Amino acid sequence: MQRKQHNAKLAQWKKRRTRVKKGMQRSTRPRLTVFRSARHIYAQLVDPATGRTIAGVSTRTPAIRDGETGDKVAAAKQVGKAIAELARERQIEEVVFNRNGFLYHGRVKALAEAARESGLRF
Repeated sequence: MQRKQHNAKLAQWKKRRTRVKKGMQRSTRPRLTVFRSARHIYAQLVDPATGRTIAGVSTRTPAIRDGETGDKVAAAKQVGKAIAELARERQIEEVVFNRNGFLYHGRVKALAEAARESGLRF
């Protein structure tokens, strides 16, 4: 039995997250998973067979943090480019994009478009 959610926004996010997860369970391609907090954005490549993280980048990574100007959308674009470069180093060209229940706009969209521009296909 599920516990009652006291926060309506959190409950909506969890519903979206499980709905998005359902569609990716049968894929054999690595997942590009995104997590967005109030201050930072995280992206990681996950192996579908083992569930282990292949590579990860965030706005807390020193290479990206040094160029930070305070613009969160620009930082998300840098994270998208960096994760695409890491994927290319590991010979990964196609991934499944897991927006993790977050709406596809703003920082999540900027990260996805930057990764696509850098050569990652999804």
